[in-house]
Amino acid sequence: MGPVEVRVNVLIVDDQGPFRAAARRLVALVAGWRVVAEAVSGEDALAEVARTRPTVILMDINLPGINGIEATRRILADHPDTTVVLVSTYAAEDLPPDAHTCGATGYIRKENLTPARLRALVPI
Repeated sequence: MGPVEVRVNVLIVDDQGPFRAAARRLVALVAGWRVVAEAVSGEDALAEVARTRPTVILMDINLPGINGIEATRRILADHPDTTVVLVSTYAAEDLPPDAHTCGATGYIRKENLTPARLRALVPI
């Protein structure tokens, strides 16, 4: 078999380096997915989306500057075909209310982030 064609370009947005590294390794396990950029704040995420045009964004909720919920809202206003998955340490029932209205495709608790969950939430 030849190499798998890349179909999903991923932007990881999180202010914690260890989580970005773990997410990068996890994305590498999903056939056809690759990380094209990382960002550490909402403002960085906006710039990286404009530069790299990712298919999927793994977006932390708690970020310095513009938080992940507001960044998601702004990104999807300009790039409605982008899929944003919110990630955080919150239990689903403890998510901020605006997490449900920002346009994100869904939410995955960081400790539950797996290739199978990504593929299920983002069936591209």
